[in-house]
Amino acid sequence: MHQMTLAEIARGLADKKFSSEELTKVLLARIAQLDPQLNSFISLTEDLALQQAKAADARRANGESGALLGAPIAHKDLFCTQGIRTSCGSKMLDNFKAPYDATVVAKLAAAGAVTLGKTNMDEFAMGSANESSYYGAVKNPWNLEHVPGGSSGGSAAAVAARLLPAATATDTGGSIRQPAAFTNLTGLKPTYGRVSRWGMIAYASSLDQGGPLARTAEDCAILLQGMAGFDANDSTSIDEPVPDYSASLNSSLQGLRIGVPKEYFSAGLDPRIAELIHNSVKELEKLGAVIKEISLPNMQHAIPAYYVIAPAEASSNLSRFDGVRFGHRCEDPKSLEDLYKRSRGEGFGAEVQRRIMVGAYALSAGYYDAYYLKAQKIRRLVKNDFMAAFNEVDIILGPTTPNPAWKLGAKNSDPVAAYLEDVYTITANLAGLPGLSMPAGFVDGLPVGVQLLAPYFQEGRLLNVAHQYQLNTDWHTRTPTGF
Repeated sequence: MHQMTLAEIARGLADKKFSSEELTKVLLARIAQLDPQLNSFISLTEDLALQQAKAADARRANGESGALLGAPIAHKDLFCTQGIRTSCGSKMLDNFKAPYDATVVAKLAAAGAVTLGKTNMDEFAMGSANESSYYGAVKNPWNLEHVPGGSSGGSAAAVAARLLPAATATDTGGSIRQPAAFTNLTGLKPTYGRVSRWGMIAYASSLDQGGPLARTAEDCAILLQGMAGFDANDSTSIDEPVPDYSASLNSSLQGLRIGVPKEYFSAGLDPRIAELIHNSVKELEKLGAVIKEISLPNMQHAIPAYYVIAPAEASSNLSRFDGVRFGHRCEDPKSLEDLYKRSRGEGFGAEVQRRIMVGAYALSAGYYDAYYLKAQKIRRLVKNDFMAAFNEVDIILGPTTPNPAWKLGAKNSDPVAAYLEDVYTITANLAGLPGLSMPAGFVDGLPVGVQLLAPYFQEGRLLNVAHQYQLNTDWHTRTPTGF
């Protein structure tokens, strides 16, 4: 059962080959057996899962149907879940139980999805390796000595290890697509505003976006269908009709114009990954796509702009965690100032403190214009580059990451080296565009991803291209040894 995709589970439940309760028990036992190697979960919700599975079986017995009805999933531990710990991977929120469900959680529960637990993540979603979590690093199931990517590494490792078929995740600068690439999954960052951020604990509000992580594009289409849609509670949510993402999966790629930016193939890209990306291009050409070289001239400025904007927004968002209303509070504070200082110093880890300090500095008087305002101007230039490119092509293709997953601890002493791994993913967040990573091969036994970017609200086109690619390749079917 654990090898089934979300689509196969939906068909099996519809055909009464097994019940949601049976499947849930199998996966909960598998998590108990295998997750100690991976550390991919922060909290398990066995009682809730079995309750939801029984309810889903009852709904099916009464004639209801739906691709997510009875399907087991997990949520990244920054989606608020009523009465269940929502920690954001931080000591600061280790004791926090959300009093309500995030919109994404509520929508998926209404569709009948079964929540197995909350997955591990970089603290407050800050990181590219899932090593900054208060609950310890997550291991990559393809090689337990390597990182699974971040910040959604727990969701990625759990799905890759076949502990469950799919999971929710979030992407601020590549945190869905990079873990997908590192663990041989398909991950989709939707258009900014496509999925509600209400109840999703914020890192950088103008960049964060929730999305699906699964083994196939078909499964991502199913999960995104349940997540997407307008939410009046979220002021950044866009009131745009949600198409049937599964309906367009089998459309022909004949005549599809794919742009390959020349800037992607610089000295920083592992040549073995470059070769795999070129192989993917050839595969799509066989399916009828037309390839064209394009240019994104301001891409080189994206990383410095991102690492001003994101920490600036983080320093503002995380100011609410002060030891007063909820979250970690220091013991026996001597004064209000002591309460603030020690609660935040004890509650936040090193990477979060680093980004808060950078952000506060960038927003301070005398530096706002020099850093934050200039970064926002670069952001507009990056967006303009994409708008110009999409006048010439339908899709942009390139590597998801410049290198395969690195060893645990390899970049801990040099945070900038880890930041540079986001070079291909952050531009989509700066511009608010949808992006997808899909499996494209292996380097030294570690998975490699190819990234697709599309114009706003063209998630269906990304899923269509990825699905057609996956019908003609088998990279996404490979399973890590031992899982």
